[in-house]
Amino acid sequence: MSRILMVVSAADSLVLADGTQHPTGFWAEELVVAHQALKVSGADITIATPGGKQPTIDPASLHPGVVGSEEKVSEFKHYLTDIAGELEKPKALASVNVADFDAVVLPGGHGPMADLATDADLGALLIQANDAGIIIAPFCHGPAGLLSATTKDGIFAFAGRQLTVFTDEEELTGGTGEATPWLVATTLAERGAIVKAGPAWSSYVVRDDNLISGQNPQSSEAVAAAVVSALAE
Repeated sequence: MSRILMVVSAADSLVLADGTQHPTGFWAEELVVAHQALKVSGADITIATPGGKQPTIDPASLHPGVVGSEEKVSEFKHYLTDIAGELEKPKALASVNVADFDAVVLPGGHGPMADLATDADLGALLIQANDAGIIIAPFCHGPAGLLSATTKDGIFAFAGRQLTVFTDEEELTGGTGEATPWLVATTLAERGAIVKAGPAWSSYVVRDDNLISGQNPQSSEAVAAAVVSALAE
């Protein structure tokens, strides 16, 4: 049985460029679709957050106008209720021994921009995972968490690696727009990552050895499938 560590943001707001607080958290579709697909594959999943704090659902991710239908919202809510026990008592990142896991999965929502991007515990965990060749799979805004992985020499651990992430175009047209405090794709590129992009709002996955990344919520299922495939190799 594969052991998956799912790292989830514990942030409930993001400070925008104008200084206002934007409600956020994890994106329901991303966590639900990935968790469900990995669970169906037979994986054992452990959810972890900064400080072991219960994560917050981004309210927009359960809005029918955003998700597409009341039916989808109902499906996501039902699944989140089923795994409520896991979400209510997540493991603290600081207490995680990454050697106990076969893969680290990071769903998005704007939450990772507020906490995971600068979380020292996550950074140490990702560096250890990468050095050990453990699969690391962030998607949508999840790759913001990769920015926490800076070595003692000040080197970004994922510099020179190919990846994808929620694009600047998607952020500006369907994310927080001009109020975005910083652009994840641009920042990753500035740190040395080789950022790839598919068509906006379409499923797109990039694999670079043990690093598997997805561009947006539409990529959730494909990322999970890529992780399952990689674990079977």
